[in-house]
Amino acid sequence: MEILGAFLDHIARERRLAANTVEAYGHDLRSFFVFLEDHLGEPVAIKVFRHLHASDIRAFLAKRRREGLSDTSVARVLSAIKTFYHWLDDHHGIDNPEIAFLKGPKRQSRLPRPVSVAAARDMIETAEANAMEPWVAARDAAVLTLLYGAGLRISEALSLNGDMVPAPERLRIQGKGGKIRLVPLIPAVRRALDEYARLCPYRLTVETPLFYGVRGKRLQPAIVQRGVQVLRGALGLPGTATPHALRHAFATHLLSAGADLRAIQTLLGHASLSTTQVYTGVDSERLRAVVASAHPRG
Repeated sequence: MEILGAFLDHIARERRLAANTVEAYGHDLRSFFVFLEDHLGEPVAIKVFRHLHASDIRAFLAKRRREGLSDTSVARVLSAIKTFYHWLDDHHGIDNPEIAFLKGPKRQSRLPRPVSVAAARDMIETAEANAMEPWVAARDAAVLTLLYGAGLRISEALSLNGDMVPAPERLRIQGKGGKIRLVPLIPAVRRALDEYARLCPYRLTVETPLFYGVRGKRLQPAIVQRGVQVLRGALGLPGTATPHALRHAFATHLLSAGADLRAIQTLLGHASLSTTQVYTGVDSERLRAVVASAHPRG
C-alpha cells in the first residue's frame, strides 16, 4: 500500500527513528494489513482504519502470539499500530477512538546487569594481555575502556572515525535517532585511545574508521562480542558480562558515587528520564544486599 510507504518515510525522515525500528515497523504493519484482508474479507483501503474495532486488532495480536511472538515483540507490534494511527490522525484526519482501549502485555521490568569495578578492570587488562599483536591489544583495551569509561553503546564506539585522535576532552556522539550529545573523556580513556592510535598500522583520518579489524576494515560489533565471550571464560564471569554491561556499569558506578540522575541521562543519551531511572533499582538492590550481609539483625 502507498499509505504504508508514506508512513515509513515519515517516521524515518521527520521522526528520525532508527533504521532497524523503521524496518521492524514496516514488517509488523505489512503483516497487519495481510491479516486484515483475510479477517475482513476485503482489500485494505485507508477508510478501513476509521472503523476498525479494538477486537479486530486484538485478534491480530492473538494470532501473532500463537505464531510464537514474545511479550516484548507483541508490545512492539502494538506500538507500530498505534504510531501508524497517530500518523493517520495527523495527516489524514482518521481518528479511531477504539485505539485508546488497546493495552499491551505487561512487561516485567528487568534490571540492568552491570559488571563490578574489579571485573571491568580485569576485562580491560586481560583483553590487552590476550591479543596476538600489540596494536590489537591496544585496540581492544581502547574499545572496552570507551564503553566503561564513557558509557558508549558499542555501535557508537565502533562508528567513530579516525579524526577522534588525539583524543579530545569531550567526544561528540551521534546516538539513537540521530541525537547528538557531548561526552567528557576521562584521562584513562584518552590515554587508551592515544596509545591505540600510536600503534595502529592503518591511516586514521576523518574519512577512515577509528577502530580497525585485522583485515583493515571497520571493526564489527560481533568481533568485540566474541572477544568478550572469551574474556568471560578466562575470568569466570557470568553470561551477563557483555559489552553493554560495561555501559551499565558506567551508569551504576556514577550513581553510586552520587552523580545526578539527569546528568547520567545526558551522558547515556537516553531520550526519557524513566529509562535512566532503572539504574536506581540496581543501586537499591546493591544497598539491600549490603544491609542484609552486614547488619547484625540481617
